Amino acid sequence: MTKRLRKDVPVAFDYKDVKTLLRFIDPYGQIEPIGKTGLTAKQQRQLAREIKRARHLALMPFVSQG
Repeated sequence: MTKRLRKDVPVAFDYKDVKTLLRFIDPYGQIEPIGKTGLTAKQQRQLAREIKRARHLALMPFVSQG
């Protein structure tokens, strides 16, 4: 498995920035794994927390629209 490095990753994720969060979601609505995102463990935990927060506030869907 090759690691895709993201060069344009924000310093901190925000649940209100849905456009950025959607880049880290696969077509099935699941959060991409750390090996695919290229984030550090700390960034991956923050990303997951903000995605879950956005889903809870109905800013993002829980599943894909397919």
